[in-house]
Amino acid sequence: MDFGDFRIPGCSHCGGMRKPAVVFFGETVPKPRVERACQRLAEADALLVVGSSLMVLSGYRFCKLATDRGQPIAAVNLGRTRADGELALKSICPVTRAGWIAERLSTVEPGLSRT
Repeated sequence: MDFGDFRIPGCSHCGGMRKPAVVFFGETVPKPRVERACQRLAEADALLVVGSSLMVLSGYRFCKLATDRGQPIAAVNLGRTRADGELALKSICPVTRAGWIAERLSTVEPGLSRT
């Protein structure tokens, strides 16, 4: 596919670039979003990673926090992740199986590891 002619649509209101509410590779994650995610992780029993290699720190940092807190981590990914050594559960499959992993993770007791 050739995307050479692709043009990002502009906002008719402000003239800025239209884009979804996501952070693209190479962009900085807004601080309030990181703080909110850290707070949600602090309230969680576990962390589920879906479809990410975690090769960039912006995603991997949450695995480090979960590990430091003793929270189990599960991942659904087709390949290797940066956190493979820290995972309590991993499914090497399409992300369409994420619901199954979430159900399995809910049965992992804190401090235990299930592979």
